[in-house]
Amino acid sequence: MTAPTNDLRTAYPDLYRAAMTPARLTVPALTYLAVDGTGNPNSSPAYSAAVSTLYAVSYGVRAMVKSVGGEVWTVMPLEGLWWADDPTAFTGYRREEWSWRMLIAQPPVVTAQMVADALASATRKDRAPAGELLRVEVLEEGAAVQVMHRGPYADEGPTIAALHEAVAGLGLALSGTHHEIYLTDPRRSAPEKMRTILRQPVR
Repeated sequence: MTAPTNDLRTAYPDLYRAAMTPARLTVPALTYLAVDGTGNPNSSPAYSAAVSTLYAVSYGVRAMVKSVGGEVWTVMPLEGLWWADDPTAFTGYRREEWSWRMLIAQPPVVTAQMVADALASATRKDRAPAGELLRVEVLEEGAAVQVMHRGPYADEGPTIAALHEAVAGLGLALSGTHHEIYLTDPRRSAPEKMRTILRQPVR
């Protein structure tokens, strides 16, 4: 299925909104810019570098499309896949053991060459500190269950527990990697007003 518009929020509205109670959905294949890393997202230079690079290149490819009269879009929110070799690293908040893949979704109009050109431009301007790690990745999660979390990231525990309980109640099993979609900017939003979609692929 191909998005009829460069605005992925319009093409796939259910992917970027969620209820306060867990609900099933089917996630289509989407193309992302991605950077992998490990460590505490609150203090790791690698995490900051990854996020800066993703945004610099995402805005760069958008500017390219705009410059030739193409349909422009609002740059998509930051997303993250999270895992650890020892799952208790999450329940114990041992953030230095966390692994992550930070992502920003791209519309179908974005090509590998555009990404390469935008990355080269961002690198020349010293805006792509993780440029050597940036790649284009297609993620196809398929069946999933997601829920809205309101509040600080540190308070996600009960929401994640409710999500997992809902998956079990539906007779499904966890499959794939815990996925978060950050709808608010923590630098500009009060902690109690932050909104994060928590998504879990299932089978």
